[in-house]
Amino acid sequence: MMESPLWNTDLAPAGERQRTWSWVNISALWVGMVVSVPAYLLASGLMQEGMAWWQAVVTIFLGNLIVMIPMMLNGHAGAKYGVPFPVLLRTSFGTAGAKLPALLRGLVACGWFGIQTWVGGFAIYQILNAVSGDVFVGVAIPVIGIDLAQLLCFLAFWLLQLVFVQKGTESIRWLETLAAPFLLLTALALLAWAYIRAGGFGDMLSAPSAFVEGGEREGEFWQVFWPGLTAMVGFWATMSLNIPDFTRYARSQRDQLLGQALGLPAPMALLALVSVFVTSATVLIFGEAIWDPVVIAGRLDGAGVVLGLLALTIATLTTNLAANVVAPANGFSNLAPERISFRLGGYITAGLGIAIMPWKLLESAGAYLFIWLIGYSSLLGPIAGIMVTDYFFVRKCRLETAELYREHGAYSYSKGWNLNAIIALCLGIAPTVPGFFNATGLSDDIPSFFTGLYDYAWFVGALLAGMIYYLLMRFDFQREREQVRPSSH
Repeated sequence: MMESPLWNTDLAPAGERQRTWSWVNISALWVGMVVSVPAYLLASGLMQEGMAWWQAVVTIFLGNLIVMIPMMLNGHAGAKYGVPFPVLLRTSFGTAGAKLPALLRGLVACGWFGIQTWVGGFAIYQILNAVSGDVFVGVAIPVIGIDLAQLLCFLAFWLLQLVFVQKGTESIRWLETLAAPFLLLTALALLAWAYIRAGGFGDMLSAPSAFVEGGEREGEFWQVFWPGLTAMVGFWATMSLNIPDFTRYARSQRDQLLGQALGLPAPMALLALVSVFVTSATVLIFGEAIWDPVVIAGRLDGAGVVLGLLALTIATLTTNLAANVVAPANGFSNLAPERISFRLGGYITAGLGIAIMPWKLLESAGAYLFIWLIGYSSLLGPIAGIMVTDYFFVRKCRLETAELYREHGAYSYSKGWNLNAIIALCLGIAPTVPGFFNATGLSDDIPSFFTGLYDYAWFVGALLAGMIYYLLMRFDFQREREQVRPSSH
């Protein structure tokens, strides 16, 4: 196996000594990822679309409850066989074909890495201006669209993350476990500060949704709820694929299942509540609704501004390293295991995260929710459907670990490609492409049927690709049995 071009030490199955993650570690991993600025902004995006605060919180909770299902199912394979996401993909897509979905997942993570790095850098920028009286505020650089100090703070936070990339996944586990209690306390402290300063949470909580009779969007609740729910699923659709990158280190199935159950849906709903309550209080405190916690922290007094923004910086760091470095680093390593290590894959991720100019993705709530989140969920949903179907329904949770690292083994299919998976992936993505063109403004002459499908992009892709893959594999297995069956005379 050592001589196989499909193997390196980073992609090898986790050994007994590496399986040290308890349910506490896995819960802490999720808390560290959940408490972040993009997650905090989810409720605001839904409320800007017309939802009442409680409708937004329930939508977020439901979305995370749903996405936890493929999360636990894909996590099962990681915990049982100790293999990372790109290697697990070989069972369904083939030893060569696995590079395609791993690359799709990796590119989405590069986008998220850039977004989170921008958030962390902006927090540093706010700290500098808060303690210096806005000395660092400057004129936007042409084409780039941000000033020099913002760019330098972005790059400084980018470099900080490379330290952890260089040290590998164990340093990430240490950071997540240490930071999780601090992040929860920070969220609760922000809630307490808002309540005390405002003498309550304000009138926003009593405001009805825009969908009620006489409202701005009367009768349009379901037109916002379904794409909103898909966007919430899409938020963690990335991790639902590469969760084996972490559960491979779990001590047992119980640890990965319990850790995820405690660490994802409830903390996401709690953060949404904090977001709604604090924003409602800012109307009384500052005279306007401020959704961005970085902006709120920048308006605090004295040491509070530094402490608040420091907490946001740590929150962003923990989220980015776990959610947006490990998956693409392993994915890029899988492209050429002999030449690309986890560390080099992380550096590639970091480079692409700069190139996309992430601040442009966060310019509006509509673009963030309905183009970015739903758009990439239409790519990742079919991959999730194929992976779950292959592992549970085609292979009944039985894998040949050694064969995953052999070029001409059980998972090589046709020259390393399982055409069934590629066909299922393409057919799973295809129905939502017209809706994506409509959402991005590339085409406005799209039939309503396809724009409606786009609202359910992740669900449509996952179910359709999973069913097609299962039928194609059943057909192949049936044909193979008929070929080896002795003829009767």
